[in-house]
Amino acid sequence: GAHLNPAFSLGAHLNPAFSLAMCLLGRLPWAKLPIYCLVQLLSAFCASGATYAVYYDALQNYTGGNLTVTGPKETASIFATYPAPYLSLNNGFLDQVLGTGVLIVGILAITDTRNKGVPAGLEPVAVGLLILAIGLSLGVNCGFPLNPARDLGPRLFTYVAGWGPEVFSAGDG
Repeated sequence: GAHLNPAFSLGAHLNPAFSLAMCLLGRLPWAKLPIYCLVQLLSAFCASGATYAVYYDALQNYTGGNLTVTGPKETASIFATYPAPYLSLNNGFLDQVLGTGVLIVGILAITDTRNKGVPAGLEPVAVGLLILAIGLSLGVNCGFPLNPARDLGPRLFTYVAGWGPEVFSAGDG
């Protein structure tokens, strides 16, 4: 098995896909997976609520109170990522599987103690640069959410905050 830095194997995960990978590698007990995923989803939901609260006046001014998912003054994409108009469901799925796979393998490589490694304490910087590289290379199709919680949490928030059910169906769902 991979020799991971303990801070990354049992610490705070922000991504359910990474938490699932840790379970598959035996680094996180399966019983904790639903709790991690629920907290990750709730955190993304709350972060969207905070963003909405901070920018409420700007959103109202820009949209005239008409919160839309598509069109010239859409604002839902501030919170969640939506596919480019040309993107098929199959390529969107491939895009996200590939991007998330690169993220997980990259994090595992960065935190594997058998590798030369990043100077101690700079692992978060290396992960941030990894995310930047993924975004620059794979961000055009879907906006590179790479994280089910970071996309679903904000969609749930925008649904209840007034954007309506279109947040789940835009871009062929």
